[in-house]
Amino acid sequence: MPLPAPANTRQSHFPHKLLPHLGSTRPVGTPLLSDPAPEHLRVLCCRFEEALQEARQVDKLLAEGPGDDCLEEKFPLLGVPITVKEAFSLYGMPNTSGLVNRRNVIATSDATVVSRLKQAGAIPLGVTNCSELCMWYESSNRVYGRTNNPYDLQRIVGGSSGGEGSVLAAAGSVVGVGSDIGGSIRMPAFFNGVFGHKPTTGVVPNDGQFPNAQGVRTSYLCTGPMCRYAEDLEPVLRVMAGPGVCKLKLNEKVALEKIKFHCMDHDGGSIFVSPVDKEILQAQKKVVEHLESDLGVRVQHVAIHKMKYSFQIWSAMMSSKDSEGQEAQRFTDLLGDHGKPVWPLWELMKWLVGMSSHTLPAIALGLTEKLVNLNLSGKAKLVSMGKSLQEEMEALLGPDGVLLYPSHPTIAPKHHSPICMPFNFAYTAIFNVLGLPVTQCPLGLGREGLPLGIQLVAASYNDHLTLAVARYLEKAFGGWVLPGEV
Repeated sequence: MPLPAPANTRQSHFPHKLLPHLGSTRPVGTPLLSDPAPEHLRVLCCRFEEALQEARQVDKLLAEGPGDDCLEEKFPLLGVPITVKEAFSLYGMPNTSGLVNRRNVIATSDATVVSRLKQAGAIPLGVTNCSELCMWYESSNRVYGRTNNPYDLQRIVGGSSGGEGSVLAAAGSVVGVGSDIGGSIRMPAFFNGVFGHKPTTGVVPNDGQFPNAQGVRTSYLCTGPMCRYAEDLEPVLRVMAGPGVCKLKLNEKVALEKIKFHCMDHDGGSIFVSPVDKEILQAQKKVVEHLESDLGVRVQHVAIHKMKYSFQIWSAMMSSKDSEGQEAQRFTDLLGDHGKPVWPLWELMKWLVGMSSHTLPAIALGLTEKLVNLNLSGKAKLVSMGKSLQEEMEALLGPDGVLLYPSHPTIAPKHHSPICMPFNFAYTAIFNVLGLPVTQCPLGLGREGLPLGIQLVAASYNDHLTLAVARYLEKAFGGWVLPGEV
């Protein structure tokens, strides 16, 4: 990544016309908790004055310090503005994860990845919205309200890292910090037309976010970068991973023409998931045609039968015991935030009369989480199927394979509609329980001016392949498009 320009020439990264949409006019460090947040809110709580002061320090360092090469090696992200999903601790900023019980929680330290980014020279602007407890794909909660899609304010931004997707798409930030246990990086990246990378499991630390994973879910939760430009994913991933980056192969050169490309148009027809939009299928077809004509490769179309059960496999594996027999943490316990567990049925009755402090999707998840354990033998079969699918995927992709797969069955839906199609996140979630690296790559805008995109999947620790293909497709299809430009 080139060394950033001094602060007074960095206006393109932080356009003044976006300031009214990025946060409040309250003092820096004061969260918007006493009244409903504006529905266009993207940055919940800002530290703009501190950020400008830190940018001036960067200018001074550039003017007085050693040569650019030395600075770039020591501070690879020097002066780069970033935003952070509110679920992560950023010193002095709120850390509620959209839970009303935590409305007064202010972070007293930085999450591990946030600390690493700061040490690399990045400048945090503030924290961004998420769904309640990061477990829904619309970023709306009872603490801050909802966040809108910059391409169409009537559309969702995705979740749970939806605020990051929105602020990146609106050119209000350069790099975003997201987390992903069911597609929470990739769905917002898709709906907002930016890049998002879910790394191979276990490479980037998850410490310092709420809620953090426990038990078997530690193998499924991933922290990763979100960016407008594909070339920024790798340097940010290197910083986030720290010593763990040695597990990846980011220094290996990738010969695109030697990659074995596979393509799967849909999951096989799950009854729980919407059919894939024709517009998304057409975009994926264009990718295949371009790869074959430009690189001279042959893209192999595959049909993996077990993918039809993606939602069931994810649900069963998320609620299974770990190798030490520890049960997965109950969502109702998280809703209580270490206090009394929430009774979902009672909360539903309170919600119907406008008295619940929880969102309907959170209440619904609390109601349904026990259903998974009603059929223990069926659950065991699904967990076994998931492990078998993981072996099948690793064998298919091998050391040089990339799978093309839809990021979501539909383009960004309208607000509230996800409750009518709650399991569509299965298109991203399945890769969390498989532990595979995935890059969501934008493919321009569709007929309604909404982003299109595709998932690029590789075998474990082959993140370098998906990142290389994302850079290639960005050049071919244009990547991120400024909202309102077309």
